[in-house]
Amino acid sequence: MKILLISATKNEIPFFDPLDSNMDILITGAGIASTLYHLQKRIHQIDYDLIVQAGIAGSFSNELQPGETVVVKLDTFGDLGIDEDQQFHSLFNKDLADKDAFPFSDGWLMNSSELINSLPCKKVKAITVNNVTDSAIINQNRILVFGADIETMEGAALHYVCLQENIPFLQLRTISNQVGIRDKAQWNLSGSVANLNTSLHKLFSQLNS
Repeated sequence: MKILLISATKNEIPFFDPLDSNMDILITGAGIASTLYHLQKRIHQIDYDLIVQAGIAGSFSNELQPGETVVVKLDTFGDLGIDEDQQFHSLFNKDLADKDAFPFSDGWLMNSSELINSLPCKKVKAITVNNVTDSAIINQNRILVFGADIETMEGAALHYVCLQENIPFLQLRTISNQVGIRDKAQWNLSGSVANLNTSLHKLFSQLNS
């Protein structure tokens, strides 16, 4: 099986060395645009059987604890739309895009892979944003509009590209903080990264067995 492991930064997957690994590793850079470009470029050069995106994430839910690894079932672009009367409206809600036009399903980019169900971690709903903020008003609005469990800055780009290109994929995220808290002294960065990499090693062992 030819696997591509991608991450926004090397700091999120420090225990994976592309020179020693039996898989390819791609550091896309942070954000939607960088992920879209570098992922598209790579998959047009090499055919992969599976693409795994790994990184940390902020949680909207108190049920997800720092250091916990989850797999994303649903993702979407959480700030692609219109701010009007202090309320965010997605393109779908404003009838500027069809919420069921492929690869979207009811406005979401769904991973329907059976591989997800074999993973021991929770299956969650995510939004991907260009702007991570500590604004309580904006974050509460995102919760009301999307009801997502976590937020990242790259996940929906993975889902969008892989669904369009019909490539199996997984998005693994480990919770580093609660959304809105920008005091990194309260974050569990080192523990989250360690748990993320442990989960990745278990995943790849499972795939190779």
